[in-house]
Amino acid sequence: MPPSTPPVNLQAWACSVVGKTGGTLETVAGDASNRRYFRLRVAGASYIAVHAPPATEKNAEFLAVRHHLERGGIRVPALLGADLDQGFLLLGDLGDRLLLPALAPATVDGWYRKGCSLLLQFAALGDMPADWPRYDSALLGEELGRFPEWFAGRLLGHPLGEQGLRCWQALCEELLNSALEQPRVLVHRDFHSRNLMILADGELGVIDFQDAVVGPITYDLVSLLRDCYVRWPAGQVENWAREYHGLLRQEGWLAGVDAAQFLRWFDLMGLQRHLKVLGTFARLYLRDGKSAYLDDLPLVIAYVEEILRKYRGDWPAAAAFADWFEAELGPLIRRQPWSAVQ
Repeated sequence: MPPSTPPVNLQAWACSVVGKTGGTLETVAGDASNRRYFRLRVAGASYIAVHAPPATEKNAEFLAVRHHLERGGIRVPALLGADLDQGFLLLGDLGDRLLLPALAPATVDGWYRKGCSLLLQFAALGDMPADWPRYDSALLGEELGRFPEWFAGRLLGHPLGEQGLRCWQALCEELLNSALEQPRVLVHRDFHSRNLMILADGELGVIDFQDAVVGPITYDLVSLLRDCYVRWPAGQVENWAREYHGLLRQEGWLAGVDAAQFLRWFDLMGLQRHLKVLGTFARLYLRDGKSAYLDDLPLVIAYVEEILRKYRGDWPAAAAFADWFEAELGPLIRRQPWSAVQ
């Protein structure tokens, strides 16, 4: 993304936190939110200064989750200072090495094992406060609602209509039931290769966790293994999911839940997530002008179609929605300028 201009007093505030003067601020690549990141270099050290407008960003939640993760031994940016009124944070600098560029057929197995070890740490954290947001039917339903509104209706110009709505409601009912019957853990919600950092010692750190909620145990796993920015063979993904199921069983989770049930949870959770992402990416383009997310739509669509094909033989709702999706949306998708991007 192009360089952005920091707030006029961010540099002075950040320098005052570390007791230094001078220094420089450099733009660091941002994300889908309104948060902006700058690397502060001063007196031979570097830090990350954040401008997170308090009117739109979850700054108190970021601090609460950061503390919870750090207490559980998960590597997160250190907190040096916070001014919630201005929306300023000063964090430790985890570097520039995102996991995504390091993933290759020869390396992905080792990195994903490290990622799964982190997820076991998430599962072992214990619950957040009783009033912490949950992945309940309302939140899961709101996320799913982005698909008909933003992807089908606004991006493709094709509201669901009576038949589409029937198919959609039947699919959503089973997706919600599958999500809500799973054991609950702290869920990052975007546990993927752009939010995992390779640290100097070769371990993984976690960023962008302010949206964490308590939710289904497969959610972050499918975010990692069916990443919206990189794809691996379906058989390899299933093997990784089976391996993680075994690790959870060793840790005392999932009593009475066999691998077949876990994989169904995993697949349907991924379908919920990727339908949500289609709506979210469309909204980021249409509402926020972030056109780069259009390039990621074909992969997400491929994930949706993969799971619908897998379950259409024994799940009538999947078959009906798959038929509607291909007949009604397929031709529109193939006419989009972004549809050939992979």
